[in-house]
Amino acid sequence: MRRKASLILLALAVFFAALSPLMRWYAFPRLAKIPPSQYQTMVLEARNATLIDYGTMRAKKVPRLTVVQTLKGNVEASDRIEESAGRDVVVWDGLSYVVGPDGAFVSQIPERYIFDAHSQEPVHATGESVDGDPVTREGIEFKWPFLTEKRDYEYFDARARTTRPIHYKGTETFRGLTIYRFEQTVPWTKVPFPKKLPVRGITADSLAGTGTEMWYTTVRTFLVDPTTGAPVYGEERHREEMRGGTLLGDKDKVTAFAGDVKMREDYIRSTVDLVTSQRTLVLLLTSYLPWGFLVLGVLLLALALWLEARGRRPGEPRDAAVPEPAPVSV
Repeated sequence: MRRKASLILLALAVFFAALSPLMRWYAFPRLAKIPPSQYQTMVLEARNATLIDYGTMRAKKVPRLTVVQTLKGNVEASDRIEESAGRDVVVWDGLSYVVGPDGAFVSQIPERYIFDAHSQEPVHATGESVDGDPVTREGIEFKWPFLTEKRDYEYFDARARTTRPIHYKGTETFRGLTIYRFEQTVPWTKVPFPKKLPVRGITADSLAGTGTEMWYTTVRTFLVDPTTGAPVYGEERHREEMRGGTLLGDKDKVTAFAGDVKMREDYIRSTVDLVTSQRTLVLLLTSYLPWGFLVLGVLLLALALWLEARGRRPGEPRDAAVPEPAPVSV
């Protein structure tokens, strides 16, 4: 009986030991993915910012600008693209909407971001755009891959429509989470005017027709949870200028926007809480279950060997001698 039990335990030990690497290297890459229907909102603020007055074409100080960023999963579009791409795809319809201190509209830039649900690599398909203009993204945007590494990544800047490195700057603790700090600098770059502007009659085409150009630079910082790849905090030192042309009169350039844009405190708290809950699911597949199965396999192996050893009594010969038959007399 003990021999049978030890064989069963040995089989279970082999099973769980083999399941450990399968869970980490086979199941995790296939199970961990961004859901196609995800919806999230982030609110950022720039206090004591500089903003252009399109009526006078002069820069003015404002106490606060609010940037509302939304990402909405487009399930219908992702299902359609998956049929031709042959892999799990997520389509995010994003909108960056800026309002002034009085709640009045300042600007908006919509975009459609299409990416692989597992790796977060961009997927090029019809509809990929920024402010209605087709783009071909290279690099990540909004989110880092699961199990983010301590290295530089290529990051797409929607305002400039360009991809530049975003550099790993170190590991630190933020609100109880161990995070990686990433920073990217976008040098002065000529960019298109937003297609929707706050003054009726003024359009991107009419501004461009005056010979005036829009230039932009920023330094952005993200604090990223390395387990989920989700940013828990972000800020930008953002600056835009209008340069040249007849629109500015005798001025060479005018600041269109300048300010330090930072996540609002209530959204920092909610983001940290959300990431904390999500990282548990990722750790379950990458750490808790693989190591748990491995330890369980070792324990079962030890128990099987112990039962096998107890099944053999001390001093008992391995093979009992067979007595010879007694002679038969006639």
